[in-house]
Amino acid sequence: MSSFSHVDSAARPTMVDVGDKTVTKRTATAETRVRFPHAVAEALRGQQFNTPKGPVFQTAIIAGTMAAKRTHELIPFCHPLGIESCKLAIDMEGDDAIVRCTVSVHHKTGVEMEALTGASVAALTIYDMCKALSHDIVIADTRLIEKRGGKSDIG
Repeated sequence: MSSFSHVDSAARPTMVDVGDKTVTKRTATAETRVRFPHAVAEALRGQQFNTPKGPVFQTAIIAGTMAAKRTHELIPFCHPLGIESCKLAIDMEGDDAIVRCTVSVHHKTGVEMEALTGASVAALTIYDMCKALSHDIVIADTRLIEKRGGKSDIG
């Protein structure tokens, strides 16, 4: 038997059966960092984080929310979930934008992948909206920082 949850005893990929699990409130928070060159961060601050494409952070929040809700369409073995809450926050820390996505649901399976997807797509949207200023923007340090509900808690 494999210790990987999405591989069966014959080493074939498989979706986890959550049929016998208990419905509980499950919450996950993920974050990622968008590293801007100093000149780009200063230009964005000077424009209140607007570019010719529009308001950068507001657009990223919408994109991240949409992505979190559609995670099951992107990640093969994710279960479709009726997400109850998806909150994205984007804050500047020096020349970096910190994107944090918190997702919650009452379900039999967790929302870690939804939170990670939401944060990642928000970061990609920031990159897309700012790439005309520089291609030296780096998306880094994407990670799960908290998970509550289910078998184990993290963070």
